[in-house]
Order: sequence, then structure tokens, then C-alpha cells
Amino acid sequence: MNVRNNIPGKILTRQSEKLAQRSGASVTLSRLLSCVVAIVLLAACSPPPELIGVDNPKVPVASVEAATKHKIFLMTTREPTETVGALYSGRRAPDLGLASVQVSIPPTHVVGELERPKRLPPDPRTEFAVVDPTIYKNDEAFIASVNRELSKIPRGERDILFFVHGYNNTTSDAVLRLAQFVEDSGFQGVPVLFDWASAASLTRYVYDLNSALIARPTLPEISRILERTNAEGYDIFAHSMGAFLTMEAMKDAVQTGRFNASGRIQTIMLASPDIDMDLFRSQLKQINTKFDRFYVLLSEDDSALNTSRIIAGGIPRVGASNIDELAELGVVAIDLSKIQNSSSGSHSKFAGSPEIVRLIGNGLNDNSRFNRSQRATQLGEVIGSIPIRIAFE
Repeated sequence: MNVRNNIPGKILTRQSEKLAQRSGASVTLSRLLSCVVAIVLLAACSPPPELIGVDNPKVPVASVEAATKHKIFLMTTREPTETVGALYSGRRAPDLGLASVQVSIPPTHVVGELERPKRLPPDPRTEFAVVDPTIYKNDEAFIASVNRELSKIPRGERDILFFVHGYNNTTSDAVLRLAQFVEDSGFQGVPVLFDWASAASLTRYVYDLNSALIARPTLPEISRILERTNAEGYDIFAHSMGAFLTMEAMKDAVQTGRFNASGRIQTIMLASPDIDMDLFRSQLKQINTKFDRFYVLLSEDDSALNTSRIIAGGIPRVGASNIDELAELGVVAIDLSKIQNSSSGSHSKFAGSPEIVRLIGNGLNDNSRFNRSQRATQLGEVIGSIPIRIAFE
């Protein structure tokens, strides 16, 4: 990151301070200004390269037998692009797109880490690689491919993990995070990514928020497609702004009588939800479900959500709220505030902390874990020495 000239910033700061003094809100404005400056400076840093479909001619993915391979399915509201490595852009598409990729995870991978290449081509011996992008022409081709993957899994374990990414994500970002999460959690089913049209820019928060709302009407179509697969169950996992999208879609499904119509939803998990706390209360009232396996992962030190709170005018975000307040709303709240070993920062502890990602995997793979009906002593046995707290009504 290189800031060549800070004179405009100084002028802006002086002007802002005068305005704040006149309005009696100098502290609030100063915090907001600091937030904006931080976002602009971060945006100036070079992002990692897009790498979908970029194989290494000297060391192809297929030649690294010790690498682990995961097939990731995509359901997307993004426009396709011919930009090398991107597959999809941040532009919004009028129709739902269907695709898949294969992610190669290096034999040197460390749980909780995402060994993303800093330059192309990736070295699959030590870095993640994403190859074999496939675009499906219709629902039937997509369903047939999902079913082929499900048939490789023993009966009783043929589940789909439906993952909804958050704000500021490219397709590569979301694919890599899901693959790392699947690998480290030991999830035994088939992963499906809902890749909505994030602009993948720190300064385009409002664009992403509107993209999430634009993507919401596609969820019934997605639900109908997934219900036609041979999956025995579905786990829904949504991160950050993706949790906002998920909650809005669930609310719509309840209003039309379609929520969990197949009876195959097993788990709903919201990680670091970027949702206005008052809105969340309203959403839960409208959903009005006693779904037993509804979890919210929160962390009071979540820096991204604390910034989001400033942008939102000081309204607390669900993912950085109080655990007891959340539990009173009827969800199972899991406080990760004391987890300090996340390689992905405070906003993605679900994947960046080795203990947490394994714990989540245990819960996803065993439907009896973390049930609200379990006694505290049983939950204590599951959690062990991990410094987290679970609360529910």
C-alpha cells in the first residue's frame, strides 16, 4: 500500500472537524471519518489474483496425487466474464447461472489457513488451485451432476451444504473459502455455493446490500432445483451479509408456505451476521419457527461488524451483539469472543480457527449435536476446553 500524498486528507480532516464542532458531534464524525479513511486505504492494496480455471502447466493439479480435491457447485446471480481466472464478475445477471469447479487443496495445508497464491499460476503442491470450471446449460444437467456426486457418498450422509457468502467477495474468494471450510470441517456431503453479485470492493457496501436484495427472489427457484436432487438433507450456512440475504429469503418462504416444505432442512447457521439487530427481531417474528437447529455465531470483537455498525448509524449488528440478548430471541447463540487464533481475523472465525471449524463440522456431520434439548452437561462434553459460550432459551 502506497499513500503518495496526504494533503487532501489533511484538508478533509480540518473541514470535518469544523463541521463537527458546529453540530456538536465531533466524536461521532471523527470515528466515521476514520472508518472512511481506513476503507479507502485498504481498497488501495492489491487484491489477490482470480484463479478459476488457471492450471499450472509445469505442475498441473492432476499431477499432485497427494492434494485433496473438492467439487464445488455454484448457483449464481453474477454475469459471466471472460476475464482470466474470474469466471463471473460483480455485475448482476437477470437469470440464475449454474456451474461447478474443482478445488485442489495442497498436501501441506494447515487447518484454519487458506494458502491462496499471490501470483499465477498457482503451485498445487503448496497452494490452493481451482480448475475444471463447468457451466451447465439447464437445471437438468446441474441436478444430474449433483446427483453423481451424492451417489459417491454412503446413504444416510447424502447431504448438501448450501453456503451463502458475505460482502466484498469475488467468485474466487467465495469458492476458496467454502472449499477450505469443507476440508477443515470434514463435511461429508456436497457443497453448493450461492454466489450472489458482490462488487468485491470495500467501498461498495451499498451496492452489495442492494445486490443481496436483488438476489433474494431467486431463492425459491434455487430451492426448487435443490429439492429435485437426491439429497437426503440440507444444511444452510450463511456468512456476514449473506446471513441478511438468507433471513430475508426465509421470511419470504414462510409467507408463501414454502419454508422447509420438503422437511429436509437439518441446520441453519448464521456466522457473523451483518444484520441490524432490530431488523433481526422483526425477521424472527415473521418467520415464527421453532426450528431446533438454528444457530448464530457471534463475536463482540468483530471489527468488520463494528465498522458496519458505524455505517448503519450506530445500530448493533447481530454478529457482534450480546449472547444473552440473542438467546432470548429463540436461536442458539454461540459466542466466539474469546477465540483469538483465527488466521482469517475476527470476522471469519468460523473458518480461521482450527478448533471452531472442526467443532462446526462435528455438528454438521452429526445431527444429534448441539440440539437445544441437550442438557448443559452434554454440551460441555462436546465443547470440551474450547473457550466459547453457548446460550439458548
